[in-house]
Amino acid sequence: MVAAVARHDFAPSDVEWSATFGAMLFGMASLSVVGLAVGLYWRRHPVATHGEFRSLAMALVVVGALTTIVYAPFMQSLSVSTPRSLGLLSAPIALLLMATARSVWRTADDRRRRPSLADGNRLLVFGAGVAGQQIVRSLLRDPDATLIPVALLDDDQRLQGRRVDGLSVVGTSADLARVAATYQANTVLLATPTVAAHRIRELVRVAEAAGLDVKILPPVGEIVDGKVSAADIRELTITDLLQREQAELDIDAICGYVTGKRVLVTGAGGSIGSELSRQLTRFAPSSLFLMDRDESALLALQLSIDGRGQMNGEDLVLADLRDRDRVMEIFSDLEPEVVFHAAALKHVPLLENHPMEGLKTNVLGTLNVLEAARSVGVNQFVNISTDKAADPENVLGYTKRIAERLTAAADASSAGDYKSVRFGNVLGSRGSVLQTFDEQIRQGGPVTVTDPEVTRYFMTIEEAVRLVIQAGAIGSNGEVLVLDMGEPVLIVELANQLISAANRKIDIVFTGLRPGERLHERLFSPDEKGVQRSHPKIWHTDVDKLTCSRDQLRPGAASSGVVDHLRELAGRDSVVHTIA
Repeated sequence: MVAAVARHDFAPSDVEWSATFGAMLFGMASLSVVGLAVGLYWRRHPVATHGEFRSLAMALVVVGALTTIVYAPFMQSLSVSTPRSLGLLSAPIALLLMATARSVWRTADDRRRRPSLADGNRLLVFGAGVAGQQIVRSLLRDPDATLIPVALLDDDQRLQGRRVDGLSVVGTSADLARVAATYQANTVLLATPTVAAHRIRELVRVAEAAGLDVKILPPVGEIVDGKVSAADIRELTITDLLQREQAELDIDAICGYVTGKRVLVTGAGGSIGSELSRQLTRFAPSSLFLMDRDESALLALQLSIDGRGQMNGEDLVLADLRDRDRVMEIFSDLEPEVVFHAAALKHVPLLENHPMEGLKTNVLGTLNVLEAARSVGVNQFVNISTDKAADPENVLGYTKRIAERLTAAADASSAGDYKSVRFGNVLGSRGSVLQTFDEQIRQGGPVTVTDPEVTRYFMTIEEAVRLVIQAGAIGSNGEVLVLDMGEPVLIVELANQLISAANRKIDIVFTGLRPGERLHERLFSPDEKGVQRSHPKIWHTDVDKLTCSRDQLRPGAASSGVVDHLRELAGRDSVVHTIA
């Protein structure tokens, strides 16, 4: 009606009301049909959102067009005066009125749903980007929310003054203490899923100094569909403080050597092996064989991958890599094309006390796997090593350095590509320092640290495994690929952060470095030179080949000891015989 009156210069007496009412009925019927087609009435979009406004505008444009090209000509054929412009005028007017009605309803509903400040914790949201805006809207529309946003902060000056659901961006991280006092906030949420770990640590220090409890959103890779909600808010963990920007993967290169191939993982039940196995499934190998001597670990891994837990398929391989005949039999039967060798003994103090066990598993066991791989023509072989193999000073380092040299020698005498991947401590792995600290804190302390200056490199299991898989695609010629692990972490600082997160008063006791331990780890030996090539987080270096017989790997009667024998094998440039 408004459009009809406007069309006739606001002279109601000139309006053909019968045609106008007919146009209204035609428009309503058309809008019902078109609205259903575009999802307007299926609640595809929340009320008064951009998505709903787009659907509404689309429906009204179609209805206006139908009124212009169908209804008006039909009425004119019946000699009823009906302006063709009626549909064109009515569409924007209807859009304005309907959008206004929806906005009013949404505002009233939001006010009804908004939680009371008296019932929850006053929350500052650091990060006014997409994630911050989504979380503010989610919390303010949840009447049962226990965290209630009162203001936002962001270091981006362009966002200062921006409003999100009635809340303003009122400062930067430098203003955190002041804003917290002004708004009587007691909690801050780091709503920056892509921020680097060093920045998180800085923000946590500022927040704790201001007496604020710290919450965080998970990394962007863990957020389903890129949308955040109140359910994603969680307590700060040590992984958040150490996590770094996610490594980019060359998916095409990885698929090229994994997809459709028969892949075998040794040590599949371990921390690295199990995560490696889970991530490899996403690249669709034709077969994925999981080898370990621990049957319980294999069961847990199978359950985590497919939920079956039947333990009756050929994908689970129960074997000890020290048993050469058994390893040869497995490779002969399965004929893997790609091998990830993750099985190893890894704890420095234990291996210092039992060096022969390290030799049997990390050296002779690796030799067994290499020989078996060569016998069936494995195309890609990836040996998982450690930063302790760089300029080694303990049994673990010696044995893993020898394994690197044996792998390089196998590459020289094989048609396939054999390489090693070297990285440091892994967060969350079994027996890691984090697990030790957590248990000590749970028992009430003290937390034991070897030395106030000791540092270590850390990676998350997920990041380490992603880069291991990527390294398999780019390494060649027996080289060692060293993963970029960022800056080393001061262990005493790590302990303090865990104690602070537990909110308990626990002492730290310094016990001194244990045999075989060093103050700071290294990534390269003095004679090694790391070079970056195709990936910004992977360094390439060469290692001397170790070509010797099996008997030469065993300490002889004339040897001054197992440790001296391992040190000699890890450090000499060449030995005369070839791998048996």
